[in-house]
Amino acid sequence: MPVPDLFSAMMKEEWRIHATIFGSAGFAFFPVVVAIFAFAGSLALPLFSDTLPSTVMAMLALAFFLLAGVMVGSFGTMGREFMNRRFGQASLVAYASRSLPLSERRIFATFIVKDTVYYILLYVLPAAAGFTAAAPFIALNPIWGLRAFVSLALAFLIGLSAVCLLSTLYARSIGLLAGTVVVLAGAGLAALGMNAVFPPYAFLIDPAPGSLALSLILILVPAAASVLLVTVDYPDRTKRFTNRFEPLAERLCPLGSAHFIAKDALDLSRSEGGAGKVIFSFILPLGLVWVCLRILIRFIPGIDPLVVFAILLGVISATIYNWLTEFDSFTSYTFLPVEVSAVIDGKLKSYAIANLLPVAVLVLAAASAGGAGSLLPALAAFLSVSVYTLAVTVYLCGLSPNIMLYHAWVFLRYVLMISPALLLLIFASLLDPAYAFGSLFLVPAAGLLIARARSKWQAWDMPGY
Repeated sequence: MPVPDLFSAMMKEEWRIHATIFGSAGFAFFPVVVAIFAFAGSLALPLFSDTLPSTVMAMLALAFFLLAGVMVGSFGTMGREFMNRRFGQASLVAYASRSLPLSERRIFATFIVKDTVYYILLYVLPAAAGFTAAAPFIALNPIWGLRAFVSLALAFLIGLSAVCLLSTLYARSIGLLAGTVVVLAGAGLAALGMNAVFPPYAFLIDPAPGSLALSLILILVPAAASVLLVTVDYPDRTKRFTNRFEPLAERLCPLGSAHFIAKDALDLSRSEGGAGKVIFSFILPLGLVWVCLRILIRFIPGIDPLVVFAILLGVISATIYNWLTEFDSFTSYTFLPVEVSAVIDGKLKSYAIANLLPVAVLVLAAASAGGAGSLLPALAAFLSVSVYTLAVTVYLCGLSPNIMLYHAWVFLRYVLMISPALLLLIFASLLDPAYAFGSLFLVPAAGLLIARARSKWQAWDMPGY
């Protein structure tokens, strides 16, 4: 099969997976929603120009797209589990080397190119288009739109290629992965010590060939290494575990929904990456958020980084619920006398237990930053925002948040239901950190949403994937 035909087949497959899940129109309008938010956000940039330099805002945008590339690039880590647990009955093009005369390297190289094109069209191009459309209204030359597109794409691809490499190393050897992470961390610290500039940011400020070449090196070298080391042949391995389900359920009995919580715990511990993937899913963005907040302190007087960090931590911790539902389709319960609302209740209690980890992170952040005085309002903000964000997620997405949030209308409602409360809390905390206690008013709203979610999804004809 020629490479262009293989690329075309993968692009069609990616589209059909999304379109089958929630309809062609719902997914097709997702980039439009991204462009609208980028346009609105760009129009608001002059409002913050007095307190936040445009260079800092540009760096924050690039950091966001770097993180987006990291999230997309985890194919090597998740490939085995997606095939075995969610799409075990499907035959994806990425696994064609098993039955067709196609090498794994050719397939994976094409897969990386497909991801590059597909997600740039999904995220980067709409964001750059929204910024370009707003440029004349904020006295910017539209040429900045082109520079923004190239820079955002470079940042996205650096994250994607780096995690592609790390995930393929993980598939081969955890020791090899650990050694590589140590080397990369050392290189990153050395770059910080030399005050090195992030190459996509350097290209945005001054589109010189040197910064573009360095960005391409950071993309092509890890991508080429991941293609050379890739393995998509995930052989069946017999795994044997002692029966821990009933003993664990008995210990959890006082919490209610004990068997569901025990199942979640065992599923998580026995899946690829185990509990480590939950930690990774929010430790990485939290580290990025903390670094950005330390930068913002220099430009926004009176900001309490711990309270703002707690608010954002509450949103990011909702990704734990995504992991709890990642591979657990309700179709596996359909032959049991189990209601959707009962499964949701179990997920909520599992989430509450797992949320002890971000609480520990917040306490550690307060201790390291000397913010013990604002720890109580920060805890109140975190707990309230976490509960409310979870309630919005469950209400809009049920047991399929990773899927439903790609539906344009669902994503739009998600942002509109969460953003006003977050912005109000952040601006209020700038006046006085004690105002963060006002976030407790979100808890009754969360309770109402959860009650409606239980009724809504109980009557929903849950699809199987």
